[in-house]
Amino acid sequence: MRNKENKIKSIRVKNANISPMPPFKTLDEESNFWDTHSLVDNIGEETLVGFHIANRNRTLTIRFPEKAIQSLRRNAFRLGIGPTTLARMWLLERLRVTK
Repeated sequence: MRNKENKIKSIRVKNANISPMPPFKTLDEESNFWDTHSLVDNIGEETLVGFHIANRNRTLTIRFPEKAIQSLRRNAFRLGIGPTTLARMWLLERLRVTK
């Protein structure tokens, strides 16, 4: 798994900067924060609230011979992506062609 640097982007809305909270380093840090803070303390009519809609994808387990998995991993590594991402891309491409 690649280590990605967490970058926090700010947006400008009506002369105010809105930045998401930085990620917590540990579960204890997050727990301590929420023990002393509340989401509703600073929410008013002027507050911009964002939310994330969960991805509704489902999972499917497929068994492959070891040599096929090794080949998939090599190809994915060359492209700089994970093997499951590559397998999903190939499968979706094939499904689009066979519609």
